[in-house]
Amino acid sequence: MAQEGIRRLLVVSGQAAWCEQQAETLRATVPGDWLWVGEPAGWSPHCSPRALATLLGREFRHAIFDARQGFDVAAFAALGGTLKAGSWLVLLTPPQAQWPHLPDADSCRWSDTVDPIPVPTFVRHFCQTAAADGETVQWHENQPLMLPHFAARPAWHPATGEPEHEQAQILTALRTMPPGVMVVTAPRGRGKSALAGMHIAQLSDPVVITAPARAATDVLAHYAGERFTFIAPDALLQQIERTGAQPGWLVVDEAAAIPGPLLHALTVAFSHVLLTTTVQGYEGTGQGFLLKFCAGFPRLRHSTLSTPLRWAKGCPLERFISTLLLFDDAPPADVPKGECVMQPLAQRAWQHNPAQPAALYRLLASAHYRTSPLDLRRMMDAPGQHFWLAEKAQTIVAALWLVEEGGLSEALSQAVWAGFRRPRGNLVAQSLAAHGGSPLAATLRGLRISRIAVHPYSQREGIGSALITRAQANSCGVDYLSVSFGYTPMLWRFWQRCGFLLVRLGSHREASSGCYTAMALLPLTTAGHELAAREQVRLARDLPWLSHWRQETLPLPSAQTATFNDDDWCELAGFAFAHRPLSAAMGALHRLLNRSALPLLALRGQLTAGEREQTLCECLSLSGRKALLAQQRVEAAQALCALDTQRTEMLKEQVRKLQFF
Repeated sequence: MAQEGIRRLLVVSGQAAWCEQQAETLRATVPGDWLWVGEPAGWSPHCSPRALATLLGREFRHAIFDARQGFDVAAFAALGGTLKAGSWLVLLTPPQAQWPHLPDADSCRWSDTVDPIPVPTFVRHFCQTAAADGETVQWHENQPLMLPHFAARPAWHPATGEPEHEQAQILTALRTMPPGVMVVTAPRGRGKSALAGMHIAQLSDPVVITAPARAATDVLAHYAGERFTFIAPDALLQQIERTGAQPGWLVVDEAAAIPGPLLHALTVAFSHVLLTTTVQGYEGTGQGFLLKFCAGFPRLRHSTLSTPLRWAKGCPLERFISTLLLFDDAPPADVPKGECVMQPLAQRAWQHNPAQPAALYRLLASAHYRTSPLDLRRMMDAPGQHFWLAEKAQTIVAALWLVEEGGLSEALSQAVWAGFRRPRGNLVAQSLAAHGGSPLAATLRGLRISRIAVHPYSQREGIGSALITRAQANSCGVDYLSVSFGYTPMLWRFWQRCGFLLVRLGSHREASSGCYTAMALLPLTTAGHELAAREQVRLARDLPWLSHWRQETLPLPSAQTATFNDDDWCELAGFAFAHRPLSAAMGALHRLLNRSALPLLALRGQLTAGEREQTLCECLSLSGRKALLAQQRVEAAQALCALDTQRTEMLKEQVRKLQFF
């Protein structure tokens, strides 16, 4: 295997003790590192699946992946990328007859369920993929290990560290490139990061390097040497906003994992830009990056790297992982013409017609930078998932994914409003309660639009909005459709045309998108309309104190922004006597400060004077952010008591009871 430059998968299926015994035997028999990836075990070296990202950029010979209790497929794929040629990846699983019925501990991360659930659809998909793969070896308990005869492969010549042919061609182009953007795409293991580092090392101009995570830039740093200077994307954006255009080069590693609006703001600030990204992989996908982001740059140059450097072309392990996690295919480049047919897609389609949901997943992956194998797992086995698709000539050109939310009990919804509870899932439903004005908001039932995608060659035909209209008309027993998105004027215009109403605006940029979060509702019932109307009025009242939204033209009803009313009493009681966040109470606190004659130094210092938290803590001799927030809650209580002691005590008692339900 080492001479041929390949790695293989060995699936060991059986009872827990038997699997572990075989792993020990393999480690004692076959020399290598034998990294164990799984929950804590008496084994060295050892790494938990969540921490595997810290090992990216390192290489190992042989590894054990423990999937007996739960199967983190993103970590499994990442582990495959760390193994040297000549390695076995040994996967430990329960007996395959029992496996579909056993709860998967990893499911709690993506299913929004309190307890782990069985994942029969994914298990069936895995077993069928392994059985159909002629180079995956399976070893079942009570059966002998049978190693098939593998046909000989040509000898493999590993990379020397010098630029390979494809890399050398791109480096030559970069040396003479006029102002503009160069994009280099490739599957994992083709030397993109090494190429970027080699380019940086040969530069005399200033260069700034950024990536989604500093921990994943070790290879780039190795080749860049002393020219390596890293800055996180959000910090770089702040620097650009302060100083304007930047000198020299910008180099972005894994650019597709940085959201479009943020990446665009970074890119236009530099005269010369090199973007590298994985076209498909466990971090997400770069297909949408090519089709959407890159199309906006008229002077863009695109190059690819196709030859693997750390293993041979056609490596069985790489091929298996790609097939298992649907990395192996891209959505159609050309979309057929003709009538557009829209229909729902049941989750059980994975069982009787898997090609159709697989095509839908690939389209979603091509359009969304965040789509990852966790979404594939959710799509296959999580409860409460709904799908719609649009086809032309039996080719999927648009997809809509909705997730059930809400329906919490009144007591739990009130506890969420007060900040005493944060149950798993229910993104918008919980946010409406936790940051909105209605303690019972999460009792309503909603369908949140998790993903929507239209193939670029079928966009601007009204297909996306038509899918939403179709889903709206078929949403029985639901109070509203909802969406949470990184706000841009263009994106908001789309949701507004679909009939959505703004109900929440975020107070901080999301690190993942570079945008402020917005939430919107499309009410379907009387209760849904009442909730949306109430939240719109609340938002309009608070808007004057959401400074970064003042420049946006937002469709909100007129409201009395300065009047201190019953809603403010309720909001401030939640802030003073429970755990409502400062950002949710911002408008009510400003109105309280206008009414109060007390000093309220912690509140006025941050909200009125705009002091930084660190400066304020030093002035007030407070130990940090938590102490500052505690002092602000005390001051809010003091101001309420000064207005009406009896009412304050009554509300205090009511709010504190919400934690006992």
